[in-house]
Amino acid sequence: MPATAPSRLFSATLAVAVAASMAACSSSPDTGGSAPGTLSLWDPYPQFTAGSEWAKVIDGCGAEAGVKIERQSYDTTDLTNKVLLAAQQRTAPNVLVLDNPVVSTLVEAGVLKTNQEAGLDASQISPNLLAAGQVGGQTYGVPLGANTLALYYNKNVLDAAGVDPASVKDWASLDAALAKVKGAGKKGITFGAIGTEEGTFQFLPWFWGAGASLTDLSSAPAVAALTQWKSWLDRGYAPNSVVGNTQTTSWQEFAGGEYAFAENGTWQLENAKKAGFPYGVIPIPGRTGGTAAAPTGGEFVTVPAQDNPDRERTAGRVVTCLTAPDKVLASDTALTYVSAVPSVQQRQVAARPELAVWADAVKNAKSRTGDNLGTRYPRISQPLWNAVQAALTGAKSPEAALKDAQATAASAK
Repeated sequence: MPATAPSRLFSATLAVAVAASMAACSSSPDTGGSAPGTLSLWDPYPQFTAGSEWAKVIDGCGAEAGVKIERQSYDTTDLTNKVLLAAQQRTAPNVLVLDNPVVSTLVEAGVLKTNQEAGLDASQISPNLLAAGQVGGQTYGVPLGANTLALYYNKNVLDAAGVDPASVKDWASLDAALAKVKGAGKKGITFGAIGTEEGTFQFLPWFWGAGASLTDLSSAPAVAALTQWKSWLDRGYAPNSVVGNTQTTSWQEFAGGEYAFAENGTWQLENAKKAGFPYGVIPIPGRTGGTAAAPTGGEFVTVPAQDNPDRERTAGRVVTCLTAPDKVLASDTALTYVSAVPSVQQRQVAARPELAVWADAVKNAKSRTGDNLGTRYPRISQPLWNAVQAALTGAKSPEAALKDAQATAASAK
């Protein structure tokens, strides 16, 4: 899947790495391993090479701060583990771009400076996007932008079934549309329910859209959400392959041209244009109407702690530049993100009207680590994706699967 996709996985070793790093991170890292006159920056975008728009923005912000930036890129899971190790060795980078659910993990490990300490201003950021970087009443870093989930549709398939996508307003109307699609001999909906963080990410809009909370996985709304997904498999609206689907493989199914709907994100926009059939995008509906809250994906730009206050201040100036409205538009375009700054969102939609649905989805989106979950989130997410797997495969009923998931999550506190 693209490195900019929001469902990069939490490593199974992350909690262990955090625990191991706690004591070591109590003393600040050194200079990030960079020479005088340079700052190191680590990000999770190995696909963007030195000539990319993102790299150009970084170089420009370094020049404005009077330093040369040495950039290193890693896969997201590798990046998190490397940062925790580097913090122990006092060689953490000066500027760190990281997946938003990991912010609270690095805060707990003592790696990051608060925005107040680093001189960062996040006042222009949409509050729902900033929430992922807020821990204990403090804010850590500034989001570059966000991506989230919606429903792509194949206009040819819907036309053949006599379905108007605008009629899909809630779960009942979506079910009615899927029934018509199946009746016309077409395929209904595909999504990714793989047993990883990616599966939880895909399930959350339905979970939250039913009114469920991550603090109670076994609630009646949670059971309704999982029952909805299971019913699609039982009625033949969704393929059994969703149990092993990632967002990439479910997209490949949709791109074959036979499915009416696919749950996926902004990172597939360019692929949608190449699919060879007319498509559109609608919000994921809530159970009884409205737009369901989908999880926010995207990265925060942060300042790790250093022994040298001058380098921290310079790093803060670089972060301020990278996230400034006049710079972030280019970055968000390169990353296929909806901006975290409302005024920049308006400019994006004006330039590309097809982003209007995505901008609305981002406005309704929700942080996975919000509701004061912080580092508890991975210990909730894993039982949840296990419950989804158990229910979709028929190993357990949705109610029993979620009851067991809640017991597991509660015991892991």
